Amino acid sequence: MKGKISGVSLGPGEPELITLKALKALQEADIIYCPGTQTKSRSRDILQALPINMERVRLFHVPMSKDRTLANQTYDSICTEIAALVATGKNIAITAEGDSGFYSSVNYMFDKLASMNLPITTIAGVPAFIAAGAISGLHIVKQEEKLVVLPGIITAEELDSLLTSGHVVVIMKLSQCTSEIHRFMQTNRQHEFHYYENVGTINELHSTNYEDIIQKDYPYFSLMIIRPGKQLA
Repeated sequence: MKGKISGVSLGPGEPELITLKALKALQEADIIYCPGTQTKSRSRDILQALPINMERVRLFHVPMSKDRTLANQTYDSICTEIAALVATGKNIAITAEGDSGFYSSVNYMFDKLASMNLPITTIAGVPAFIAAGAISGLHIVKQEEKLVVLPGIITAEELDSLLTSGHVVVIMKLSQCTSEIHRFMQTNRQHEFHYYENVGTINELHSTNYEDIIQKDYPYFSLMIIRPGKQLA
């Protein structure tokens, strides 16, 4: 019999935020593929805190670059390896931080495996911005408010247009748009800025201090939630 493949969402970082369904899939897997290196892996840190057999975990390193050529070559190689394992009856889990369907590059692997006629079941997780709202007690959207979630490719002018029209804005991957965020904040102090780092870890940070946020050099694991304020006269 062929094995099965599960795309397992781990949540933003706190092990207790993983779902029971995801934990069950990890415990039933013969092999768990986990992004990271031998010295650094947020996904592995989550796995180590869970009741699973770490001997089943295989780390794979994905080159981080806007040019996805090398990353996709890595994914292709792993997918070929997984296909061979599934053919021998092995059950495979592929982990992703946050939710695997939400700005997750691991979806390239899921699409590749599906194109190889290997059905994959994906298991939902908690996105980082939802966990961020929870740790700060923030009601992210209220009543009929509209929410826009953006990657770190945004201009100050686009932000102004969205917030002026009453949208609540979530920006992921802040490190890609630091200068534009700073530029926007300089002339739009009236809005409500919530800044987060390392959500779901022991080093998590939440700040609403305007002076601190506008001077920060945002790291990779950061995000911001901006609620529109009253327009200044």
